[in-house]
Amino acid sequence: MLKKFIFFLFLTTTLTIRAQHTYWQQHVDYTMEIDMNMKNYQYKGKQKLVYTNNSPDTLNVVFYHLQFNAFQPGSQMDVRLQHITDPDKRMVITSGLEEKHYESRIAKLKPDEIGYIKVNSLKQNGKDVKYEVIGTILKVYLNEPILPRAESVFDMNFKGQVPVQIRRSGRNNKEGVALSMAQWYPKMAEYDFEGWHANQYIAREFYGVWGNFDVKIKIDKDYTLGGTGYLQNPQEIGHGYEDKSRKLNLQKGKKITWHFKAPKVHDFTWAADKDYVHDIVKVPDGPVMHFLYKNKPQTVENWKKMQPEAVKTMQFYNEKIGKYPYRQYSIIQGGDGGMEYGMCTLVNGDVKLKSLIGTMRHEMAHSWFQFVLATNETKYPWMDEGFTSYISTMAANEFAENKNPFPFEGTYGAYTYLAKSGMEEPLTTQADRYNTNMAYSIGSYVKGQIFLSQLGYIIGKEKLGKTLKKYYEDFKFKHPNANDFIRTAEKVSDIQLGWYLNEWVETTHTIDYAVKSINGNTVTLERIGQMPMPIDLKVTYTDDTTENFYIPLMMMLAKKETKATTLDYWGWAIPTYTFKTAKPVKSVEIDPEHLMADIERNNNTKAL
Repeated sequence: MLKKFIFFLFLTTTLTIRAQHTYWQQHVDYTMEIDMNMKNYQYKGKQKLVYTNNSPDTLNVVFYHLQFNAFQPGSQMDVRLQHITDPDKRMVITSGLEEKHYESRIAKLKPDEIGYIKVNSLKQNGKDVKYEVIGTILKVYLNEPILPRAESVFDMNFKGQVPVQIRRSGRNNKEGVALSMAQWYPKMAEYDFEGWHANQYIAREFYGVWGNFDVKIKIDKDYTLGGTGYLQNPQEIGHGYEDKSRKLNLQKGKKITWHFKAPKVHDFTWAADKDYVHDIVKVPDGPVMHFLYKNKPQTVENWKKMQPEAVKTMQFYNEKIGKYPYRQYSIIQGGDGGMEYGMCTLVNGDVKLKSLIGTMRHEMAHSWFQFVLATNETKYPWMDEGFTSYISTMAANEFAENKNPFPFEGTYGAYTYLAKSGMEEPLTTQADRYNTNMAYSIGSYVKGQIFLSQLGYIIGKEKLGKTLKKYYEDFKFKHPNANDFIRTAEKVSDIQLGWYLNEWVETTHTIDYAVKSINGNTVTLERIGQMPMPIDLKVTYTDDTTENFYIPLMMMLAKKETKATTLDYWGWAIPTYTFKTAKPVKSVEIDPEHLMADIERNNNTKAL
């Protein structure tokens, strides 16, 4: 009997341990020294990388990203530009009168204009290790497997060349910024529960390992730098970073070394220019904000006006999502649209004030959605871009002179256009694998944004707000995925939402509900589209009084909190729904707040 009890105890304990969810993520510590030559835009680098394998797996290989290699004729990024029907206009030359013809700008780069990262030597734990360059990926065949919970040290010497700016990173762009240094260093690829994410750099989106950076950049002393991390030697650098109450002890020589440290980030970016104006603004109960931009009259005027808007925006996001976790945030003129990075963003500078503020709000929001909530952008670009677009739209409306009760109206219109175009693809499509840039952009930015606004329709706006805060609190400094978010929403709302994630993200099913008939006090509704939804509707009676009704969807297995009259559940497999009212009906309107992405709104209303 005792043996049976011991066996039972062992079995139940083992099953319990196996049933427990154990989250893990890899960790990296970078130490880098960079010597930049501004005459030929080449740089030498030394990198020490301490890699901690927190996974339960033994690793026999590791992968690095060498993303500057994409900016070479014949690269996949180049060839993709030549074949996609709607290439990024910034990356091509347009020609032809009757029919547009696109030529890749990358294809025209000369040897001294291309980008590259060349590995000169690589050691693992002090011993030379075999490696292979495959496009924008470096595959390293380890001498010693990295065991679970073990560390390995990689020492690399490398050389890079900054490309003429084509997209995101590069030199001497059209706004005259000397260096926009994004995706510029050998970056360890992420390994998670799905395995290695060693994606080639073809067009967009990134995924990085959480870690700490210690970076020294040696460059001509006339250049002002800004970017990721806290400057460690401001009194030796000057350039507006120094404490004015302390004496400067500037470095001597033609070059100076900028020393940055960045804790708990998953990328490192910087920019440099001789002509940067550098302003510092403190956010009340928040970080110090650095603004670096070109010294042109109109640019200076717009950037000065943008700064108080940036402060208000930071405060708004702190309130609606959660507190920004770093002591610093930098907004830097990079000259190529806008792109988010760790503790900073690069944005266009020579634009109208409204555009500058709009870009700032969007890119700043990425500091929460992707740079603290570090989703895999290649797999979930709709979570990155969509959630950012949602909260930045909310911020823009909050600070508008005339607030719009439905700020997402244009967003819903764009989605409807895509849904009817025949070009929509599921949001589960990998970022670079969309057939068109239009399908990617509207899907990720627009349909991803509607995912949240429509979720507010399903669970209630108050519960949506609580969901965003809990999601941030539970998953900051991690790699959350779509299921993590939807489970958070379920916990907050007590509503089952797996069906919503499936329908909206994993399919291209569309929503189309109609008022089929009104007969006295009997109303019949009809589901025409494939995607089911709960229904809010407004009934106007023949005496001109009104009543709001709510029909929960059976798959929710719960009902949202509402002041409307709640009716019985509607099962998704049943195409029609009939209910009776207390008085004769004059008209019915489905979704009077227009929060449901119904692609045929003309049949949402019926009147006698």
